[in-house]
Amino acid sequence: MQKYIRSKRKGTIEWVSAPDIKRQISYLVDGLGLEWIKKTRIYCFRSKNSKSRAYARIWGLPYVWQKALKTNPSYVIEVLSEKYDKLNYDERNKILIHELAHIPKTFTGSLVPHYRKGKRNFNDRVKVLVAQYKKIEKINR
Repeated sequence: MQKYIRSKRKGTIEWVSAPDIKRQISYLVDGLGLEWIKKTRIYCFRSKNSKSRAYARIWGLPYVWQKALKTNPSYVIEVLSEKYDKLNYDERNKILIHELAHIPKTFTGSLVPHYRKGKRNFNDRVKVLVAQYKKIEKINR
């Protein structure tokens, strides 16, 4: 098992690569037909000691950073260990689906917000993807 990357400051967030989350993301992207998501440009981490109320977060690499670093669009999916790891398999997948729904079809490094005036409801999109996931799981069981 990998060790968390520690900071010298007391009470700071600790990080570790999460290959199990990466495998699950790959499974969900393939199963849900999210072909615009470049799985090689998704990085997954598990964190510890976060004060956030979230179970997981997604981080996009903004365009200005892509230019500065001479790299392509990328995303980091972070699961907050204290909360995420306590969930059952289906709940974990719902959380990951929610994070994947933040990735726009343009895969530019930007993020789709929960609410945009005059646009489709983000939560409706998540519900559709979760329903698709449940069908896939029913077939695979």
